[in-house]
Amino acid sequence: GRCCASRHWQQHADETRHHALSTNRRMASNLPIAETVGMALTTLRANRLRSLLTMLGIVIGNASVITLVGVGRGAQNLAESQLSTLGANVLFVVPGNNDTRRQGVAFPKTLVLEDAEAIAEQVPSVKRVAPQINANEVVQAGARSNTAAIFGVTPEFLPVRSFEVSRGRFIMDQDVQAARSVVVIGPDLRNKLFPNGGSIGQTLRIRDQRFTVIGVMAPKGAVFGSNQDENAYIPLSTMVSRLTGRDPTYGVSLSFISAEAISEQSTGAAKFQISNLLRQRHKILRSDDFAVRSQKDALTIVGTITGGLTLMLGAIGGVSLLVGGIGIMNIMLVSVSERTEEIGLRKALGARSSDVLRQFLVESLVLASLGGVIGTAAGYGAIALVAAFTPLPAAIGASTVFVTVGLSGSIGLFFGVVPARRAARLDPITALRSL
Repeated sequence: GRCCASRHWQQHADETRHHALSTNRRMASNLPIAETVGMALTTLRANRLRSLLTMLGIVIGNASVITLVGVGRGAQNLAESQLSTLGANVLFVVPGNNDTRRQGVAFPKTLVLEDAEAIAEQVPSVKRVAPQINANEVVQAGARSNTAAIFGVTPEFLPVRSFEVSRGRFIMDQDVQAARSVVVIGPDLRNKLFPNGGSIGQTLRIRDQRFTVIGVMAPKGAVFGSNQDENAYIPLSTMVSRLTGRDPTYGVSLSFISAEAISEQSTGAAKFQISNLLRQRHKILRSDDFAVRSQKDALTIVGTITGGLTLMLGAIGGVSLLVGGIGIMNIMLVSVSERTEEIGLRKALGARSSDVLRQFLVESLVLASLGGVIGTAAGYGAIALVAAFTPLPAAIGASTVFVTVGLSGSIGLFFGVVPARRAARLDPITALRSL
């Protein structure tokens, strides 16, 4: 009887132990993801300073990516907005080809006034043509002086380049025909030379030549760092007779020619027709001695440059993210060593290696994701400061934010694999010996 009772109690004890182990195994292996995240947060809160320092690399990396990409896109937006002031259907004919400009060779004097006249008369896709000669000179008004870009132009310059006059008038055909000494100045140049106002009718000097101010341009802003509001405009004929002179070989050499196509859709046809006409006039067989550029071409070039710049800046920020990921891996490896007893106890209670692996991966993911969110907020703050205190319209899209935060989490998972696998492979018996 005693033997039967002993076997009965032994069987009952075995069943109870098996039930307890099964319950502990289910609890250890079937934890909901919310509880797993909660345990990860509890563990990280227990070591607040170390967790904050670990996240710092991800915070800096994420903030760098957001800020640098935002600045790169701001530069692209600024360039595109400045180019839009040139006019969507305006073509620019400049002397020299791509090879001479790339090698830094001085532009050959291949564009002459007759070329501009021929374009206006013989190219059907062109509405207006504005020849132009540029020179940098010191402009004086009384005791005040300022260096300015002097543009020798015709009346067509105003509609072709979409400029406006705020006071007075612009240059007229009569001014060009009579080579009058009149000048129209930009608003910034007027403020520097005539700070007290009353510029219309005043006299200023350009290379010891007296000019009468007949108008002030409306504000136009800067294009590629050149402030168009500091320019001065005089008749093209006056520019030749008083400042630049006539080339004995080529005649009136132009800095470039602005040509307004009939419409934005006809710019391609106008570009083709201008090129053919100038090749015939210059008797060119192989290499062009001029180049025809449109706003679309400039936008493409600017987009390529700023896109490459944005990519490079994003890559620099990405390096910071990688450094932050390596920091997470190092700290998690230290954490595995410190929590050997905890890992052994969980495994003794029935936790599987995959459960331990998931626990450490979740901790790495939480660290990286929190760092990504904080870094994104810091990046947005930096972009707001750049946009507020500089002329650069820095901005960032929502897609970039999602990609950056997702990249932060992915880095946390990637660099958390090695510590998690080490924790999952610990032998519970060996781990419990350290208790």
